[in-house]
Amino acid sequence: MSDTPPAPQGELVIRTIAMPANTNSNGDMFGGWMVSQMDLGGAILARNVAKSRITTVAIDAMEFHQPVYVGDIVSCHASLLKVGRTSMRIAIEAWAQRHKGGEHVRVTQGTFTYVAIDDNGRPQPVKRSCAPSP
Repeated sequence: MSDTPPAPQGELVIRTIAMPANTNSNGDMFGGWMVSQMDLGGAILARNVAKSRITTVAIDAMEFHQPVYVGDIVSCHASLLKVGRTSMRIAIEAWAQRHKGGEHVRVTQGTFTYVAIDDNGRPQPVKRSCAPSP
């Protein structure tokens, strides 16, 4: 793709190997598995920013660019876009290092929104002194 950046954008938040148990009927990785990996990665950044429990409240603009194959190494990279009073918007890119050939390609991207929550599951302010400014 011509609009693919030459390298991942953001902090590396998770890395895993695509395994056969998570394939769809075509033999590629199931899209829901990719969303799950991205959500986990984004949650790591959100929790570090909020310094508290967080929960996912929205996924926007999800795009699947290329399939992920069994054996690919999948890396998720996250960038903080905005911090609100209780919420954080995080851009997440998933990249695959191809099992065959070693090529790195961006396979998925999306924007996730997380909310800081207290021990009772209620929204609480993000600790702004700990959050980088977007």
